[in-house]
Amino acid sequence: MLHRMTTKIDALVVGAGVIGLAIARALALAGREVVVIEREGAPGQHTSSRNSEVLHAGLYYPPGSLKARLCVEGRRALVRYCEARGVAHRVLGKLVVATTEAERPALRRLHAQAQHNGVVDLRPLSGPDVRALEPAVRAVEGLWSPSTGIVDAHALMRALWADAEQAGAMLALHTTLVRARVEDDGLRVWAGDTELKCQRLINAAGLLAPKVARTIEGSPLERVPRSYLLKGSYFALTGPAPFSHLVYPMPDATTLGIHVTLDLAGRVRLGPDRQWVDRIDYTVDPERAPAFARAVSRYYPALDPAALQPDTAGIRPKLHGPPGPPPGTTPDFVIEGPAEHGVPGLCHLYGIESPGLTACLAIADEVLRRLGA
Repeated sequence: MLHRMTTKIDALVVGAGVIGLAIARALALAGREVVVIEREGAPGQHTSSRNSEVLHAGLYYPPGSLKARLCVEGRRALVRYCEARGVAHRVLGKLVVATTEAERPALRRLHAQAQHNGVVDLRPLSGPDVRALEPAVRAVEGLWSPSTGIVDAHALMRALWADAEQAGAMLALHTTLVRARVEDDGLRVWAGDTELKCQRLINAAGLLAPKVARTIEGSPLERVPRSYLLKGSYFALTGPAPFSHLVYPMPDATTLGIHVTLDLAGRVRLGPDRQWVDRIDYTVDPERAPAFARAVSRYYPALDPAALQPDTAGIRPKLHGPPGPPPGTTPDFVIEGPAEHGVPGLCHLYGIESPGLTACLAIADEVLRRLGA
């Protein structure tokens, strides 16, 4: 916790999730004096640690979007970082499947889109090819992504913070941004019982980023988006793992579908599903299991519903409410720097959902570029 003081620093980062920590690391390594504030008692308690922990290759995002560019750049950078820092990860590959004839065209469009994004190692699979790779999976066609992987998100955040701290960054837990004010020579911030002046303020508060943005007096509040919360529950699959790779159905407009995720110990989780909520609540309702079983049995017909056990849940920060974005659109990351809102030194990050974990290092570089830091 920050104690009572008035001081000047180069940069204040709001939020100690994987994005905030990556930004703090990049700023500190660039020689900036950095303080990170986090309202919880430990870093990464929300979206950063409540996801599938997948290193995405960049299949799903429209060419030219921030998600596409930062995912492809970020995955390469993150794999190199994990190798260099000893962060547990595994590039085990992913299988995307079409389970009906009607899904074949969409799968092929996904392949073409991924190629436009620079994902050039994908391989189309026939139904027999799918069964040879994953005998338990039934599909008419598949797409193999060998560069998709998994990562220990908690270990990644520990490594990012260790780098930032070694470069001089400070972390204040149990500290909430009360308000801030744009001034001629920077931003004045009140956090906890502390008043400080910073040249750069980075709002990486995840689910609460729009709320944080509305506390900043003198910034264009009309640009702050409304936030929506899309909850996703996971169920663990008990018994021996029937899969060796990640398995994904065809995505819809809002999610990537209920997919097979393996953790680094080989444990199988299924999820996430989709549930619009109006508050942060990570309880998993056991009554959602039958819907999971119906969805997963489309590509894994041998699933025993009794093997599903409630596991965990996460919440995705959405910028469009139910039923989802307008038809034909795919929501992108929103990173607003001075060029967008006109306030020097201020950067907001909105709607940083998947593939934010994969893209964290590239997102940090993008923030520094927009701030001229």
